[in-house]
Amino acid sequence: MLPRTQGALEYLDGPVPGADREASLADVHRLNSWFGGYRLSEQAIERLIAAAPGGAPLCVVDIGGGRGDLATRLVARARRRGRRLAVIVVDRNGTVRPRPGVAVVRADAAALPFRPGAADVVTASLLLHHLEPDAAIRSLAEMRAAARRGVVINDLLRSRITLALVWVVTRLFTRHRFARHDGPLSVRRAYSPDELRTLAARAGLGRLTVRRYPWLGRIVAVAE
Repeated sequence: MLPRTQGALEYLDGPVPGADREASLADVHRLNSWFGGYRLSEQAIERLIAAAPGGAPLCVVDIGGGRGDLATRLVARARRRGRRLAVIVVDRNGTVRPRPGVAVVRADAAALPFRPGAADVVTASLLLHHLEPDAAIRSLAEMRAAARRGVVINDLLRSRITLALVWVVTRLFTRHRFARHDGPLSVRRAYSPDELRTLAARAGLGRLTVRRYPWLGRIVAVAE
């Protein structure tokens, strides 16, 4: 297995011009749409909320939700199924534009401004690898406290196969130079399933189920 790269920063970890951030997030959105990243999160969240009463309003908190692209998809998916769903996007940059069914909160992933049990599900996609272990533990603990039904973590699978796939994909299908730098580095910074289990245990999460998707380069962890 690849050793985890620590201390390295991606472009999107720091302050960057708004146009560059928007273009880079557009690349991330495109890849998530084409290669199944969104679908994995949507399916895991849907399993957690399936047992909720049909007419009950539901709330999902999306940590590090970028432009709100996943949030918009979740709201639309719920409406197609006759569900009432609101999504709160937490992003420290505060650049997400509110959309129907989507609210925005500017906050840090390790200091969520929610009371215990405020949401049905708390999710984070492609976020955890940006956090070093202590911050990741704090963030997971905050997610656990805020979620009534469960927590969904979708991140990259750190492997040589994923690294090769991401290197090729970011050169063929992205438009901004940030993606070609940040994509492979994200793979190297990602936590392995065992490392994620250790972080989750230290954060006080209960039963954690981790599924690998090697040919998508992803892992999805669900705590109920």
